[in-house]
Amino acid sequence: MKLCRFPAGLLPLLFALLFALAWSPGQAASYDAPLPAQLSTDPDLCAYAPCRDVMPGADSFSPRQGRPSYVEAYRGSGAQRQLLGYVFLSTDIVDIPAYSGKPMVTLIGMYPQGIISGVRILKHSEPILLVGIPESALDKFIAQYVGQFAGAKVEIGKSSAAGGRIGLDAISGATVTVIAENQVVMRSAYAIAKQVGIVKSEPKPAARFTAQAASHDWKTLIDEGSVQHLTVQPDELGIADSKQPYIDLYFGYLNAPAVGRSVLGEAGWKRLMADLKADEHAIFIVANGSASFKGSGFVRGGIYDRIQVVQEVDSHTFRDTDYLNLYGIAAAGAPTYKESAIFILRGGNFSAAYPWSLVFLANKVDRATGSKTFANFEREYWLPDRYLEGGRPTVLRPDPTWLQVWRGKKLEIGLFVLLLAATAGLYAMRDRLVRKASRKDKRWVSIPKYIVWTISIGFVGFFALAQPSITHVMTWMHSLVYQWRWELFLSDPLIFIFWLFIAVTIFLWGRGLFCGWLCPYGSLSELSFKIAGKLGLKRFQTHLPMPWHNRLRWLKYGIFALLVGVSFYDISLAEKMAEVEPFKTTFLVGGVWNRAWPFVAYWVALFVLGLFIERPFCKYLCPLGAGLAIPTTFRFIKLKRKEECTTCHACQKGCGSLAIADDGRIDQRECLLCLECQILYYDAHTCPPLSKERRRRTKSGLELTPIGDDGYYIPIKVVP
Repeated sequence: MKLCRFPAGLLPLLFALLFALAWSPGQAASYDAPLPAQLSTDPDLCAYAPCRDVMPGADSFSPRQGRPSYVEAYRGSGAQRQLLGYVFLSTDIVDIPAYSGKPMVTLIGMYPQGIISGVRILKHSEPILLVGIPESALDKFIAQYVGQFAGAKVEIGKSSAAGGRIGLDAISGATVTVIAENQVVMRSAYAIAKQVGIVKSEPKPAARFTAQAASHDWKTLIDEGSVQHLTVQPDELGIADSKQPYIDLYFGYLNAPAVGRSVLGEAGWKRLMADLKADEHAIFIVANGSASFKGSGFVRGGIYDRIQVVQEVDSHTFRDTDYLNLYGIAAAGAPTYKESAIFILRGGNFSAAYPWSLVFLANKVDRATGSKTFANFEREYWLPDRYLEGGRPTVLRPDPTWLQVWRGKKLEIGLFVLLLAATAGLYAMRDRLVRKASRKDKRWVSIPKYIVWTISIGFVGFFALAQPSITHVMTWMHSLVYQWRWELFLSDPLIFIFWLFIAVTIFLWGRGLFCGWLCPYGSLSELSFKIAGKLGLKRFQTHLPMPWHNRLRWLKYGIFALLVGVSFYDISLAEKMAEVEPFKTTFLVGGVWNRAWPFVAYWVALFVLGLFIERPFCKYLCPLGAGLAIPTTFRFIKLKRKEECTTCHACQKGCGSLAIADDGRIDQRECLLCLECQILYYDAHTCPPLSKERRRRTKSGLELTPIGDDGYYIPIKVVP
């Protein structure tokens, strides 16, 4: 391989293309779209949202009404005016985070018969939908909801018609996103359909309580779950931290004799039960914190808009007529509190025999944009088994989104784990492989690498779309600073497993096992370089002079620091700038031809350059590689070196990563574990100090055994 001068005009070209990526005209229209602050609060929803897009034919809309809120859509005027349907905003109803950890703000229309008339995503923060997947794919997906009944069982993927379920086509590479959006659309539509009387929920059997005369102290109530605790911290809402929680509340169900007697005392509980009707239920709440669970809605309209009781798809809100004073708690050891209440839940759809949740609603501030949305914080409540006659009933709970994804990818997960285990096993036995290899016959090392590269490109990259990215690192850092959510990382099983593998192996062997063997884009770049050499371009292949290399290798660290820094200022801008990685263009969008011209030009420039310079992106531009290089400093197992390596430069000349310094040290942060130097380490005919030692011992008449761990032949006897 020859040395060459770095083309002077190429670096500015790459920088120009990099900056073009962040401001490319091909951005998705709804990605991080700025929404007016009044969208979530103004009574005139349709003054700030395109309601006509989801309710064709409507020419007027009512103010917001109901809990959760919706607007009525009309056609005509005066005596000719007729109700056309209902329009509602998803964030007024549910708070379901997608892959980004943020909700997809969706506007939905529904006819009076409960048929969905239109769906429009106003804003999302999904990185994969930033520019990786065209807006048309998102539009095509949500168009599948038009014509669906609000009470239908709709799920992503193929479904059995016999089970009454309807399957929708997903977006390739965005499974988690569409599963979350499916929950948003169908749960929102069902909530409004139930509220306006389109669908009716089936009543559950009422709870029958066991006879319990004893009272308990506060600690016992907490330990057995009869009283639940819900806390919301200021940082969970994106507001300035304070010395006290935003809300710190306890709640419980008072109809159960043991709980009611313990909290209210015998006399107080009997008075309450005497006042309640057969289908009425009493719930107590006590709280501290900088906020109030009562909110301000009860002052203006008699509605307690900060709390709800939710049981499956049924939600219950409270008015001033549902409020009773709670003057004290009889249970010993109860905490002090600044506000308290007893709320009466009326209606036959609620059953205390089944689990339910208390939901606290609060304004959440988006740190990046300053906009506000409602966020839901909930705590499940289910009476202890011994308080219910016959015990708790069997409840079939829906699997969480991440678990649905894992179960749907069992085969891919099994094959992927097998690939990772096989690759780690191959590298763990590298000494045996390199001993059998030589500079003339490196098949013992090259063939396993070619196999791993090919599988990584085809299966991991193009099929499974499991290319790790700097966006994952930024998401992880933000989760550590703001709010950790396991569901966010579990939602993509192959990426989750890949990062676990990287986290373990990086401290064992350094970043080289991932970057040099398993990274789909790195494998594509390396394999292309090798194939180009076999096809006659080898005489044109080169690497940069060491002075140039030593300067430019720091560029990726600068890009890494820039992206991380920008992400804490504006995460959406950082995600756009992360397009410096060509991963999305290569694997995640169905081909280079699906991208705007700046992305295509950038990808082609890197690919062509990679035919002549080994892994230029990996060496000089990859922010992910830079991020992984930092912990590589603390790797446990190093590559072997001899004392003579400090003066012998044979390995340095053959190192494609240019990771060997003049003094023989291997910079593991730059090393991609190609094992070329380890093959030379044991090659008695090519390694200069080893060849010299072999000749010396042969002339001395020593019979030699195979090479030892120190790289030298071992004498066993003198030949007569």
